[in-house]
Amino acid sequence: MFLLKKIISAFLLPIPIGLFLLFIAFYFLITNSYKKAKVFSFFALLWFTLLSSQIVSNAIINPLENSHKALLEIPKVQYVLVLGSGHITNENLSITSQLNQVAVVRLNEGIRIFKKLDNAKLIVSGYKGFDKNYHSTMSKSLAVDLGIKDKNIIKMDKPKDTREEAIQAKKIIGSKPFILVTSASHMKRSMLLFKKLGLNPIAAATYHLGEDKKDYSSIFASENLYKVKVAFHEYLGLAWAYIKGYI
Repeated sequence: MFLLKKIISAFLLPIPIGLFLLFIAFYFLITNSYKKAKVFSFFALLWFTLLSSQIVSNAIINPLENSHKALLEIPKVQYVLVLGSGHITNENLSITSQLNQVAVVRLNEGIRIFKKLDNAKLIVSGYKGFDKNYHSTMSKSLAVDLGIKDKNIIKMDKPKDTREEAIQAKKIIGSKPFILVTSASHMKRSMLLFKKLGLNPIAAATYHLGEDKKDYSSIFASENLYKVKVAFHEYLGLAWAYIKGYI
């Protein structure tokens, strides 16, 4: 079910949908249905134009990112949980290059918060997927390199998604308040999933994407398509969690 969910969701993202529209347009073109080809070509052009614009992409992702603010005043807690992201093991690269950008930003925020606490534990999470190493192992490695003692780090290797992370975290944390670190776009779904299972997370949102850049190159850019991709993934995740009764 987990793999099927990932495969289906991969085709419901901006670029696959846009390519599907272009494929239909091409099909009508080679079958001499020129009117239909023009219609689908127009919709494909409109789709990519709108979603690559800064105004539209920000409007799509901002409702997610604005659901919870960054954590500037650190409350006294015993645990800081950093949700997993992604990595590719490559011993020829430094650990910061093996973890993806999202993972590095999340972990750095978790460490920033952890260092302001006394006698706390840093929890890192993440499944290995198709890689040989667990994501939690890679995150722990970077955390140690950045000065966190091994004894202060707890790994969660098994969870494959956010709900499984919440289930595993409850076994460690129970009902105690803790700080939850994840991307701003992912925070809304994470908080709903964790609270549904009876945990008491304090949101620490990071890796904000919905910024209003003033340079002309950002008006239409691939980075805007990336924002929409991230947002679509979250909206699909929220819909799935609602259907399954997880939130």
